[in-house]
Amino acid sequence: MFSAKFAAIFTALVAVVTTVSAAPADVVNPPITSPKAGDVWTVGTEQTVSWDTSSIVNPTDETGLLLLGFLEGNSTNEHLDTRHPLASGFKITTGSVHFKVPDVIDRNDYIVVLFGDSGNESPKFSITH
Repeated sequence: MFSAKFAAIFTALVAVVTTVSAAPADVVNPPITSPKAGDVWTVGTEQTVSWDTSSIVNPTDETGLLLLGFLEGNSTNEHLDTRHPLASGFKITTGSVHFKVPDVIDRNDYIVVLFGDSGNESPKFSITH
């Protein structure tokens, strides 16, 4: 009798643990709304990257990191400049961040990637002098 009760309790406990561990975690994954494809930034100007926060279901203290990169041709290598973030430590729930455009070479295939607990890539845009 003891083993039957133990088996029933153990089975119920395993079912609860499995259900809890299988529950999806809230992923903060807001899409970037600016810059848009074809936008042109000038080196040294103040710019704003913005994202849609409507998909953030639960309030979060998640902080963000914004990196500049570029996509050459059909490559999937984002060439992210991890040593010089455009911005860091801002709250993802704010929906935007301001910064000064760094002195980089002119290109028309730049992207920004917003990291919270996932990474979102903007469309390609240009930076010029």
